[in-house]
Amino acid sequence: MNLFKTAVFRPVMTMMIFVAIMVFGIYSTLNLPIDLFPEIDPPVITVMTSYTGASALEVEQNVTRHLEDQFSTINDLEDISSTSVENFSIVTLEFDWGSNLDEASNNIRDALSRVRDILPEDVDEPMIYRFSSASFPVITLAATADESYPGLRKILDNEIVTPLNRVPGVGTVNIQGGPTREIQINLDPMKMRSYALDINDISSALRNENVIIPAGNISIGKEQYNIRIDTEFRSIEDIGRVVVKNTEQGGIVYLTDIASVDDAVDEDMRIEMVNGQNAITLTVQKQNRANTVEVARSVLTILPELKRNLPADVHIETVVDTSEFIENSISNLSSVLLYAIIFVVLVVWIFLRRWRATFIVALTIPVSLIAAFIYLALTGNTLNLISLSSLSIALGMVVDDAIVVLENISTYIEKGTKPREAALYGTGEVGVAVMATTLTVVAVFFPLTLLTGMTGIWFGQLGMIVVVTVVVSTFAALTLVPMLSSKLLKLETAGISRKKTNFGRKLDNGIENILTKLDLKYKSILNWALIRKKWVVIVSFVLFIGSFFLIPLVGTEFMPEADNGRIAITAELPTGRNSPSAVSTMRKIEEIFEEEVPELRIISSGIGTSTGGMSMGGGSSDPNVIDITATLVKVDERSRSVFEIAEVIRTRLHDIPEIITYSVGTQGGMAGQGPPVVIDVIGNDLQVTEALAMQIRDGLALIDGVRNADLGLGDAQPALQIDFDREKMAMLGLNPGVVGQNVRSKIAGLTATEFKEEGEEFDIIIRYDRSFRESLEDLNNVEILSPAGNYIQLGSFADIREIMVPPTIERKDRERNVQVTADLLGTPLNVVFDEISDYIDNDMDIPSNVEIAFGGDIEQQQEAFGDLFLLLGLSIILVYIVMAAQFESLKDPFIIMFSLPFAFTGVIIALVLTNTKLSVIAFIGAIILVGIVVKNAIVLVDYIQLLRGRGESLFDAIVNAGASRLRPVLMTTLTTILAMFPLAFSTGEGSETWQPMAIAVLGGLIFSTVVTLVLVPVVYAIFHRKKVKKISLLEG
Repeated sequence: MNLFKTAVFRPVMTMMIFVAIMVFGIYSTLNLPIDLFPEIDPPVITVMTSYTGASALEVEQNVTRHLEDQFSTINDLEDISSTSVENFSIVTLEFDWGSNLDEASNNIRDALSRVRDILPEDVDEPMIYRFSSASFPVITLAATADESYPGLRKILDNEIVTPLNRVPGVGTVNIQGGPTREIQINLDPMKMRSYALDINDISSALRNENVIIPAGNISIGKEQYNIRIDTEFRSIEDIGRVVVKNTEQGGIVYLTDIASVDDAVDEDMRIEMVNGQNAITLTVQKQNRANTVEVARSVLTILPELKRNLPADVHIETVVDTSEFIENSISNLSSVLLYAIIFVVLVVWIFLRRWRATFIVALTIPVSLIAAFIYLALTGNTLNLISLSSLSIALGMVVDDAIVVLENISTYIEKGTKPREAALYGTGEVGVAVMATTLTVVAVFFPLTLLTGMTGIWFGQLGMIVVVTVVVSTFAALTLVPMLSSKLLKLETAGISRKKTNFGRKLDNGIENILTKLDLKYKSILNWALIRKKWVVIVSFVLFIGSFFLIPLVGTEFMPEADNGRIAITAELPTGRNSPSAVSTMRKIEEIFEEEVPELRIISSGIGTSTGGMSMGGGSSDPNVIDITATLVKVDERSRSVFEIAEVIRTRLHDIPEIITYSVGTQGGMAGQGPPVVIDVIGNDLQVTEALAMQIRDGLALIDGVRNADLGLGDAQPALQIDFDREKMAMLGLNPGVVGQNVRSKIAGLTATEFKEEGEEFDIIIRYDRSFRESLEDLNNVEILSPAGNYIQLGSFADIREIMVPPTIERKDRERNVQVTADLLGTPLNVVFDEISDYIDNDMDIPSNVEIAFGGDIEQQQEAFGDLFLLLGLSIILVYIVMAAQFESLKDPFIIMFSLPFAFTGVIIALVLTNTKLSVIAFIGAIILVGIVVKNAIVLVDYIQLLRGRGESLFDAIVNAGASRLRPVLMTTLTTILAMFPLAFSTGEGSETWQPMAIAVLGGLIFSTVVTLVLVPVVYAIFHRKKVKKISLLEG
């Protein structure tokens, strides 16, 4: 133990070490980026492929299956799932945690190059996306305008998007909604026929006219000239003047002779509205590792200056600012931490009642906590809810070692020992116990860093921060505390009471009287318990077993949800709904908010799949999906929670009959954005799996508290199926591929080339005029030019009939999957799982070729709880190993372990009394208790061993050790309790996230401390009485 001796004899060096820690810590703190949670880069890669005009069934058969077959051979692939919807294939590849995603991305590109020839020609190039925390928008802005609205996208692109992209930390700024300019060539089939033209002729003419060709160079005299051919369109009129044919009579057919050329907007543009007014939204995403709060501040700072460049009728407002919730949550947690520090210092002063002694203990708090900021800076982490909560957890423990050391030094000083000798003797006497208790904490928290997956990201940081903080606090307790005690405590000797005021003396005497009575009372309880050891053990055992009957009252959840004041709604309408009717439905939803939610601050609505941002690149043209984001006022400005308001909205949405399915989410907490209940019905026979999924949906609907139970498949939607008569086609010289492509071009449209203006490119779209593609008759009348040069109507060799097709086809592990989803209102996750599992096992007949799998929060909870149970067992074993090494005994650690079961009893009681669900957060609290609870028992048993070594009898050693260690035990327990107390009962933003952990720690610590002070001495007496008897018999 030369460490504390060196510190006492070299005080200047010791002080400089801690000054250096403080300097580096302050510097690190000032430069730490701020975020809500640690940066998350899950091993997930998504491949999105656009197949315009194709139904979900066609997308699955022609695109998704081929992609899955190629991807299935990629290394480290854990799961493959896909969604095929109209126009899009989305394949999600989930890899093992720790996989090299750069290598995985390269493997995916190789697979795409192999499959490209198999995919239909008109399938767009697949796009690869890697998900990260930066994928979520930092800020969402909405722009509205009156007369400027038709050109608003261009105005925003030039005046807002371009400058914002230059802001440090901004990754991407996406524009959604509003009119998108395109040049439409609307063909008249009658006129095309009169000139014997087909759509491919027109497309070729446009492409060949709109070119820039470098034609080499030529030397003329001494000069050399580059030759350049430039026939690009300069105006819309140029497009109309394109020659599409020369007649046999020598005439010229211009494009305008057979079509109208319109400078128009996308027919199927996404509609965005904010507070009922047409709008365009801008989503700002940050770069990876950028500071979310700083990026948001920078954007909001520059925005007023950018607004001055906009037309007077253009208005921009903030729809969502994620940094606001982050700042409020961090601020709230910082306040909680500050209150906890005040409470801890107050407890220390009450027990010590000397400002110098209190100052010495209090000084270890900033020194220890600030070391955590150095760790965060060195490892490139952010300051977030987890790191700050880790400090709250560590706060109650950082003073424990300092209290034990200082209390023992004070005992020697009170006996008349000189301060320097007292510092050496007092620290040396408890030094081994202090280091052992620290190792038990490390044994509990370090294994958290071994967790994998999302749970590992969240709690690995927590484990390391607590380990770093507690190790530094132990270092301070063994160096800084004895050094300062040797310098400062020598002044607080006899006569100090004369320097106090009358009030001070009364307060001092009053507190001392209370503590003295407490010492005497505990001593008498201990005497009573040691006489009645059997009854103490029996009562303790009954209490422990009795707590098992409370377990069914504890519900479970994966992660607690936080009230961040946002409600997200997705509503699906029947396929083929036109925009006006979809807008009418959207207005009905907005009116519900206006009627039911006075707490509403702003509401943003959209129709059609998003064309950027989180949707990762593209959207459906069919306005059958409505998405709404409602932002409420702050938590402290409303009486209802976001969850209560969301339930009101769910109830009212039932009143809108045209909505097929809908989901209402609250976008908060750490559990992600999906529904909590997800059940996959996997099998290739869609009819069978859909029927089974409907049964499960009906079973879920019977469970109390389950809301919005529905199929991810959606109701079948009408579609027109073209069936060819192959014999007739063969006689006409036609084939399905050529005909299908021709029909697709004339109905869906064909991008022939681009029109360039002022540095921008706009698609030139060719299709039939809308008046020739509005009915089934129009489709039958589509004319196909045969190889013989004849025009043949589609209906003459094809039968067109109405069929019902699924709007969405889900697949999992290369088999079709019908997903059943549901939201929960208060009902614990374990109750839903148990009831629906029982329903599936007993009331359903599941074929052998169909698999039922649970996903969502149920799957994540099962995986996380499994990992945490293993971690709990590992922590207990490691703690036992540390104690066995300290006491050089296999029996004494077992005695100390008797305090653990009652910690878990306290957790159960606390969760039941506060109606708190057992989540991953609460489970972490239970694991934390393993390291905290045994510390008190270690201090107690270690001192009993010390007194017995000095010759005291077993009974006297137990009683005297208990009386002597009561105050340090109570002090360390109260500091931890009061450090957790503000965290457990805070009501600010983000507080819901960490309350379960604090409640679990409070319940377990309070209950186990009471038991530890009585049961552990009794069990020690039982085990060692046999040893004493054995020794006596041998000596006799």
